[in-house]
Amino acid sequence: MDVFDILDRLVAFPSVAGKPNGDIAGWIAAYLAEHGTQVRVLPGPEGDRSNLFATIGPADIPGYILSGHTDVVPAGEPQWSSAPFALRREGEQLYGRGTTDMKGFLAAVLAAVPTLAGLPLARPIHLAFSYDEEVGCRGVPHLIARLPDLCAKPLGVIVGEPSGMRAVRGHKGKAAARVTINGRSGHSSRPDLGLNAIHAMSGALSAAVSEAARLTHGPFDAAFEPPYSSLQAGVVAGGHQVNIIPETCTLDLEARAIPGVDPAGLLAPVKARAEALADDGFRVEWTPMSAYPALSLRRDAALAALLTELTGEASLAAVSYGTEAGLYQAAGLDAIICGPGDIDRAHKPNEYILASELTACQRLIELLGVRCAA
Repeated sequence: MDVFDILDRLVAFPSVAGKPNGDIAGWIAAYLAEHGTQVRVLPGPEGDRSNLFATIGPADIPGYILSGHTDVVPAGEPQWSSAPFALRREGEQLYGRGTTDMKGFLAAVLAAVPTLAGLPLARPIHLAFSYDEEVGCRGVPHLIARLPDLCAKPLGVIVGEPSGMRAVRGHKGKAAARVTINGRSGHSSRPDLGLNAIHAMSGALSAAVSEAARLTHGPFDAAFEPPYSSLQAGVVAGGHQVNIIPETCTLDLEARAIPGVDPAGLLAPVKARAEALADDGFRVEWTPMSAYPALSLRRDAALAALLTELTGEASLAAVSYGTEAGLYQAAGLDAIICGPGDIDRAHKPNEYILASELTACQRLIELLGVRCAA
């Protein structure tokens, strides 16, 4: 199978984040086993989702991890011009959910496996494919925790998120949470007998707006756009109809932090404002939804030099989106982003990747194999 055949098979699995992924994980595991690769299926605590870890070469020697995720965002938008889970090719463009984010990278890795397996690798190349990345990097921490039992400490991790095949050394960290305020329902004609949860949420929402404005004044990191940390309220929900006092209101918010700033800490003022409502008779719940740290790899790191050698281009300082790379770095491993496609095509109807991007990625992975060969 070539890279296009493999991508066709991968796109056909509707592996939406938060859903069971046994079908796609099983197919990948079977493909790797056919090529003599040591592969481990690592079930997560949910019981219906699994990470995959495979090794080509000597597992007891430090090598490199190629990291990707098998899940995709939903594809319910009406603007799709064809079935999102059926690969469609028009010239250089291959359309389908996940083609860019990030089944294109998975396809390039898998297409390179026969070549890698035929090389006398002195250093191993590992494949680490996670689940539920799109809902807050929930699967990969379980995989990272298993690494000491699976292989020698790797020299570096290449996370194949879409970067136009340019190596990227940094991204912001992120934390997201949901505030739920529970009051007391009743008829709107007697507000004195109820506790209006939407009115109460206005305080937490105001705190979020104030913090968002404060963050624009720094600290700054010129590698990012914008060059400061940010906070936003993304979803507010509550109430049933206008003449009923709303009993419940929820607020989903997120913070994105430059390196050196704790993203969860940026949410603390909103959390404190919400929890103070308990003094007024409201019941308040704070539910963390996702979190991952920033990535900041040194410009002179050996992994950055390796990717410059393999791609022929100097690495970029940072991108605005987040990845699992920050979690690998937090675990003590050098990590860098480099993958096919453009992030601006991801999470949209008619997502696509270019055929030339797939072949370029496969070629880079095979060059890495040559570099690791004895």
